[in-house]
Amino acid sequence: MRIDRLLAIIILLLNREKIKSCDLAKRFEVSIRTIYRDIDAINLAGIPIISYPGNNGGFGIMETYKLERQVLSLPDMLSILNTLKSVHTTLADSSLDTAIDKFTSLVPQEGLSRLHEYSEQFVIDIMPLGYHRRQREFLKAIHNSIHEHKLLCFTYRSMKGECLKRTVEPMTLLFKGYAWYLFAFCHTRQDYRIFRLSRMNDVVVLPQTFTRRNKSYKEYSDFDVDRSELAHLVLKFKAQARVRVEDYFFEENIQLQQDGSLLVTVSWPYDEWVLSHLLSYGENLEVIEPLYLRTILLKKAKKIQKIYET
Repeated sequence: MRIDRLLAIIILLLNREKIKSCDLAKRFEVSIRTIYRDIDAINLAGIPIISYPGNNGGFGIMETYKLERQVLSLPDMLSILNTLKSVHTTLADSSLDTAIDKFTSLVPQEGLSRLHEYSEQFVIDIMPLGYHRRQREFLKAIHNSIHEHKLLCFTYRSMKGECLKRTVEPMTLLFKGYAWYLFAFCHTRQDYRIFRLSRMNDVVVLPQTFTRRNKSYKEYSDFDVDRSELAHLVLKFKAQARVRVEDYFFEENIQLQQDGSLLVTVSWPYDEWVLSHLLSYGENLEVIEPLYLRTILLKKAKKIQKIYET
């Protein structure tokens, strides 16, 4: 629909300094002539569009133009506010308070009663249960070091149990799977690294600043697991573990057996976390394959047994 395309163009122009007509045409799969007609319609609606000539030209919105509440529908405003409040729950960033106040002021008076109702209908809270205030402050300190371009120093515990002092240029804080990670340039290794926050200790934000490097965490390969390093697992769970199994494994990996047990086939990177996770099922899990993993878990189980026999 044309109205949807017009609104989308307005949002794009509000978020960019300028954009070429050919890029808009490609994005919305219409002709350049159609884009020009859309721009004329937006101008007639009272939103001042400026056309910049030359190779680096394009369309842009006049810098002095203010975002009016009519540009966004009430559901748009409620969705944006709910997202901002969810991020605020995680980081408690004072700058978000200002953003929330600004967007709240855009909500018409008759829509304020729906704001509270909407915030109760859909909640995003990525903090685990029992998350303490000290841990939240730790997360906020790392976020601030990224925002202020300040070096970060900490002791990092590797999967092998080695503890090394690291000084890094923090670049991106991301939540993936069930954990927080920091993408940074490590001065110790002179290369980019991804650090799991739960393994960072004695974190200190240094006064020294740095210039952010032109690198995205999306380009880094630590999250792209080499398929040759994956272990092919065949796991048999007792029926009483079904709820938890369905929490952690995809439906296509699970086969329900006639006796109520569940057979799970999955490929995971072999590391200490995998061993810990499998052991956490206790007597409700039998590893069918690979055989070497059965041997490793048996040895660990015997060590656990010795602890409780003494």
